[in-house]
Amino acid sequence: MVFEIRSAEPSDAVGIAAVWAAAMPHLVMTARGVEAGLRNNSNRVVLVAVTGSEIVGYGNIYLPEPDATAPRVRITVQVPPAYRGSGIGSALGSRIEDRSAAIGASSLLVVVSDDDRSRQFAVRRGFTLGRELSHSSADLSAVPDALPVPAGLQVADFDSVSPRALWEALAASAHDDPSGLSEAPPYDAWLASDWNHPELRRDLSTVVLDGDTVLAFTTNTADPERRVIWSASTGTIPAARGRGLAKLVKAVALGRARDAGLITAFTGNDANNKPMLAVNEWLGYRIAGSAWTAEKTL
Repeated sequence: MVFEIRSAEPSDAVGIAAVWAAAMPHLVMTARGVEAGLRNNSNRVVLVAVTGSEIVGYGNIYLPEPDATAPRVRITVQVPPAYRGSGIGSALGSRIEDRSAAIGASSLLVVVSDDDRSRQFAVRRGFTLGRELSHSSADLSAVPDALPVPAGLQVADFDSVSPRALWEALAASAHDDPSGLSEAPPYDAWLASDWNHPELRRDLSTVVLDGDTVLAFTTNTADPERRVIWSASTGTIPAARGRGLAKLVKAVALGRARDAGLITAFTGNDANNKPMLAVNEWLGYRIAGSAWTAEKTL
């Protein structure tokens, strides 16, 4: 198969979204969101594999901070199932590894689908499989009612909170994700790439507040055409844990998503993150598939 690899452009958004839909259909990844990311995210290198006018592969590098010393760099390689085995993934992987080495990466972190072909591909390229991940789905019509809000606290949506307060809660909780995939980028980068993302549903993303302090939060993106919601991150600051706030904040958000006409919720977790998995099970999520982290030393 003849293809070329080049840098992605905003006009590639529809094709990139199609690659994601074929490779990871549980994610919310619309063309509008992809285009915004290509225009606004300065912290990524994005490549596409193209044959004729069709995009048949996608890869990216999440750039480390400029002052980082020998960082572990997260990367992505996605090829639709119909085009696997054509050398596209190998070509994208080689280009990404070379670019990562050039920016000083000491190691690479990637998510690998839980099928024999994908796992073998990663191992052949020198990656070692690490932690198991799971993705789950829930029927929003069956979401349980939220528990009462504790005295003195308030549940609100993202439009009722300052972005700085939300980012501070994210920064306080992101590194507790055992998968190592959650992160809190610098505030200005997060503001551009996450807070202003066109798929972010601020009305369906919720927080628990103690005054102006965010104690817990859940961030949701949605695809109205598919009537699905993706819970991208849920966290509780260390000082507020053990009070059921993650269960509360997520139940409120999913109830609002149901009332807004969405029908299915998706989320992903480290397969051994038992506290969050217990919350999800109570909410009605059921595991629908798996993946693995994989790491390679350069």
